[in-house]
Amino acid sequence: MEIIKAGINDLIQISKMYRDAIDNLNRIGIYQWDEIYPNELTLKEDIEKRELHKIISEDHLLGAVVINQETDEEYANGHFEDDNYAVVHRLCVAHEYQNQKIGYHAMMLIESLLKEQGFCSIRLDAFSENPFSLKMYEKLGYRKVGNAQWRKGLFYLFEKKL
Repeated sequence: MEIIKAGINDLIQISKMYRDAIDNLNRIGIYQWDEIYPNELTLKEDIEKRELHKIISEDHLLGAVVINQETDEEYANGHFEDDNYAVVHRLCVAHEYQNQKIGYHAMMLIESLLKEQGFCSIRLDAFSENPFSLKMYEKLGYRKVGNAQWRKGLFYLFEKKL
């Protein structure tokens, strides 16, 4: 598995992967994403800013993730400890690769890459009603540091020192 920057030629495939993931989440009663967010325009902007990364293995798209240093104003509700951080947004695993620990291994790879780049911690948020992502972040050692309220409901703010 590797994580590489996505290009504009990847937009259609990545957008479809997010739409399929949203459909799957809705089928199991997790309503964290929809047609408003994340949509194709959001993903296109992520690519243009060089922040959207593909998670691939042998040319198969396993997932995608945005990595930057941007936080929403709701992050002010978190009790973060470190100022040298990167932020993980919109981690998505393709529907056909769900339940294979792709997200877990991708996060471990992201942590390693960010540590090599000199970051001291990772911040992220996770939907309070998504038990799968909450369990994964807990297993990875992320610490809940606050709450955020967005359009879809309650999200937990997390931080992990690298």
